[in-house]
Amino acid sequence: MAAHLDRRNNLSLDSLNFFLADVRDGLGPYLAIYLLAVHHWDPASIGLVMTLAGIAALITQTPAGALVDSSRAKRALIALAALVVTGSCLLLPFVTSFSLVALTQALSAAAASIFAPAISAITLGMAGPKAFTRRTGRNETFNHAGNACAALLAGGFAYLFGPVAVFYLMAAMALASVVAIACVSADAIDHDLARGLDVGQSAQHQPSRLSVLLGNRPLLLFALCCALFHLANAAMLPLVSQKLAQTNLQMATPLTSACIVAAQLVMVPAALLVGAKADLWGRKPLLLAGFLILPLRGVLYTLSDDPYWLVAVQMLDGVGAGLFGALFPVMVKDLTQGTGHFNISLGALTTVFGLGAALSNGLAGFVVQAAGYNAAFLTLAGIAALALILLALGVPETRRDADLVAQWQ
Repeated sequence: MAAHLDRRNNLSLDSLNFFLADVRDGLGPYLAIYLLAVHHWDPASIGLVMTLAGIAALITQTPAGALVDSSRAKRALIALAALVVTGSCLLLPFVTSFSLVALTQALSAAAASIFAPAISAITLGMAGPKAFTRRTGRNETFNHAGNACAALLAGGFAYLFGPVAVFYLMAAMALASVVAIACVSADAIDHDLARGLDVGQSAQHQPSRLSVLLGNRPLLLFALCCALFHLANAAMLPLVSQKLAQTNLQMATPLTSACIVAAQLVMVPAALLVGAKADLWGRKPLLLAGFLILPLRGVLYTLSDDPYWLVAVQMLDGVGAGLFGALFPVMVKDLTQGTGHFNISLGALTTVFGLGAALSNGLAGFVVQAAGYNAAFLTLAGIAALALILLALGVPETRRDADLVAQWQ
């Protein structure tokens, strides 16, 4: 199969990543604002709905990866998941009961679990393993650009039309993603390559899924590094938002939004760097740089309570998360190449670091309650440093000679 995608498929994949950017992450804080401002829900009920959605996303990640591995209808899976998300967004303004809101969000989160492994599979099936790194960097570039654009549009529409406008914006982006995936040529996807098999390799006599996940020591160590990274990272922005609210309540929301948009914009060149240089420099130096940023951020937050200092430090998240986000599927592809279980491995590792992220806010909140914000930031920085050391000592460089050759073709 040719290593390069034709122009139409390239543009269609670019569009898919752009429009799915905000859909993949769910309504998140926008849902909380809507339920609080419009329906006057109490914080406990809002938190429970968001928790249930998070649990639904976690428990469906690995099955979603397995489904993508086995399916030859990957485009249809993305389209169907996008339609489920669209339906849940359009229903929300018309439902008010806890059970119905929780059901719509759980279904939406479960459907969204399809997107990441399916996009990675289609990318691998179209680009092939040699061009996968460059194409993944490009995917992440459009993903972050889409997130930044969606955040700006959501803020503007919510200001003009109220919080409910965000639901219609997300529904429109989900429908646009259906159009984008329909424009990807079905014949351009090699489904054996898409699940991590080598060129010409038969899908028979492959190791079981369990043996792939539990018998691959570098993969397990990488999973642990990812879990620690997200355990340290997930709570940092919420903690910064709380400190901003304590300093200037009126400016807390605009400054938090500025943190998110600025970080997403910084992630764009970080993702481009991965796509351009990961095959030449190797994966590990870039990944180590991304992991190094995290303990530095944790320490820098303790140096000042000035709002603009906190926002500036938060922008470093764009470097660390940008490098990690682009390198994550590349590392999983490298570590599972030839097994035929790329996507289930991708889903399983996503579940692992999702658990780390889920525990992060609880841990940080406990430390803040006991010892204050600076102690929480330093605790998270210590966890991030542990992740960095484990990555440096335990996870090997995964670039193959073929990747270096591809860089110069």
